[in-house]
Amino acid sequence: MSVQSILSYETCVHAIAGAAGSVFAMTTFYPLDTIRFRKQIEDVNKDNNSTLKALKKLLETEGLSSLYTGISPVLISLGTSNFVYFYTFHGLKTLLKSSVKNDLVIGILAGITNVFLTTPLWVVNSRLKVKKQVPYSGLMDGLTHITKTEGFGALWSGIQPSLMLVINPALQFAVYEALKRNVSSKTSIAVFLMGALSKAVSTIATYPLQLAQTRQRYGKEGKVNAAALLLSIVKKGGLPALYKGLEAKLLQTVLTAALMFVAYEKIFRFVVMILMQKPKIR
Repeated sequence: MSVQSILSYETCVHAIAGAAGSVFAMTTFYPLDTIRFRKQIEDVNKDNNSTLKALKKLLETEGLSSLYTGISPVLISLGTSNFVYFYTFHGLKTLLKSSVKNDLVIGILAGITNVFLTTPLWVVNSRLKVKKQVPYSGLMDGLTHITKTEGFGALWSGIQPSLMLVINPALQFAVYEALKRNVSSKTSIAVFLMGALSKAVSTIATYPLQLAQTRQRYGKEGKVNAAALLLSIVKKGGLPALYKGLEAKLLQTVLTAALMFVAYEKIFRFVVMILMQKPKIR
């Protein structure tokens, strides 16, 4: 195995399949992501309604369109982010023997690469989700506006918890790959359950950091660091406040990840099958 294997067709197919699968899954469950985001940025002491109640309230007060606010830039950012992650993860995977430890290390390296390259996209996305409060309407417009008004560094707001959160996808992929190696069934249902379990484990383990990341990206807390922000949240609402919005996050992220893995596996196998049937172009 060599560095050349990182640039192989198979690595590229993994990246394309991962990006396409994530876009499909997010489109399906986007309203849950909207609710998750609203819960994470609201005041700590505000009533913590269930996901269904929050969904109903948003529909009644802001209409159906509010559930899909900012979906276009989110899909662009998500597709880009997952292409980078899947490409780096599966590229590095060709260089090391498959094991839980190696998958975790590779996942962390892929996560760090992804964070540095795509954080500006997610900063803009976090603000676009509450459209009426920002003076821009798209990714490029948002990137330009934030750079001019807040400085270039503001595009990496929340990068501290983001770097710590690379353990989230690393843990998710390590658990998923371990399950794939030990579960004989590769049906869509089996893949869905493996994807759901791996995401549930990684989400619960890292949720307080995700909460800090969202609030920092949105610009709600100024330039306070992640540790100080989490301490402030605990002082205002106690330890349970660190898990504000967890129900909505679990519902959205577990379902989205599970569907993403199903779509990813199917797309990957389909593309590989086509490539195997056609002669290589010289």
